[in-house]
Amino acid sequence: MELRDIEIFLTLAEELHFSRTAERLNVSQARVSQAIRAQERRLGVTLFDRTSRRVALTPVGRRLREDLQQALDLLHAGLARAEAAGSRVNRALRVGVFGHAAYELRFLVDAFRVHYPGGDIRFAEIVGSNAFTALRADEHDVQVLWLPVVEPDLTVGPTVLTGGRVLAVSADHPLARRGSATLEDLADNRVVDLGPGIPEYWVSSMIPLRTPLGRRIPRGPTAQTFHEILSLVASGQCVHPLGEIAARYNKPPGVVFLPLRDAPDLAWALTWRSGVDNPAIRALAETAAALGPILL
Repeated sequence: MELRDIEIFLTLAEELHFSRTAERLNVSQARVSQAIRAQERRLGVTLFDRTSRRVALTPVGRRLREDLQQALDLLHAGLARAEAAGSRVNRALRVGVFGHAAYELRFLVDAFRVHYPGGDIRFAEIVGSNAFTALRADEHDVQVLWLPVVEPDLTVGPTVLTGGRVLAVSADHPLARRGSATLEDLADNRVVDLGPGIPEYWVSSMIPLRTPLGRRIPRGPTAQTFHEILSLVASGQCVHPLGEIAARYNKPPGVVFLPLRDAPDLAWALTWRSGVDNPAIRALAETAAALGPILL
């Protein structure tokens, strides 16, 4: 049965009048009669009882109307969802990252483009002192943030990166000669203060307030960007813990990256504004979940 014939049947089942059905569907009355006769011949049953005064559904016709209406509703709903998703995945998704994380996410980007040919990703840099601002201001659709993120207006999606940590120190710092560092070493130095613009729980998960033995880790001076942090480290004013991805893609003069031997690994996850119905975000999250976290 053709879709047009299904529409004719369902419309006649509602109108119970051949001329009104024809007018509503913008076809001739003869076309309506022809379609119904063809359906009845094909099915071998009578769908409508017809007299000169009235048109009525037979019991078989009533059951067929229920079944076909349900199927047609599902078909239209599916097509509408697909059309909406296709049109919205068609634009580039703005993804905020720290530093050079975009290089490590190329496998995720490639998989996303394969599964959603109309979609694309454009990376933008996150400013550390305002890590959530661009996301909340709708300047970024998604951000890749280190965990934990516990914000009532933000949704945390799949983990996309995991890796260790390093400590950035100046090239002439005593720790540089040692070749590695521990969290206890932070108490003997100053670390960068990222300012009051971001939650303390999130900052301290990267830059703890105290060492494992309880010694206070002094903070200051203040920096807002990754390059400002490296400048302060190079000048010997402070040291600073970072994800090891920073050491992989940066070789600034005067700065050495040391493994932080006792620091727990970092996990980075997709994060977006709660309540946002964006098919492109869902598509990226589904791709990331299927791919699994990339190990640095």
